[in-house]
Amino acid sequence: MLKFELLSDRGILLITPEGPLAATDFERIGGEVDPFIATHGKLNGILIEAKSFPGWDSLSALISHVKFVANHHRKIERIAVVTDAEVLKVLPRIADHFVKAEIRQFDAGQSELAMAWIEAA
Repeated sequence: MLKFELLSDRGILLITPEGPLAATDFERIGGEVDPFIATHGKLNGILIEAKSFPGWDSLSALISHVKFVANHHRKIERIAVVTDAEVLKVLPRIADHFVKAEIRQFDAGQSELAMAWIEAA
């Protein structure tokens, strides 16, 4: 499950995984960000804060996640991943080959620095 909040005044989506990701998580996020993107053309960024990667609760959830990324990555300027989890620290280097957004990892506790980096774009 994903907890999320769209800071519409800043064009930034905050995401915090709270359990295995579900297909409905990406539908809920799309329902929130798609109208914003339609109006503003893009998101300035996404800030993901995670202690660990919780995985997906089903194959359907994995497919929904991949589709969400494919449909949105060109409309996002920057993605900041705030974590100390080793698997998530590698994510920016891997995802950099597949997404247009600039991606950077920050250590846990550096959310303010991550937010400043997103807003500096």
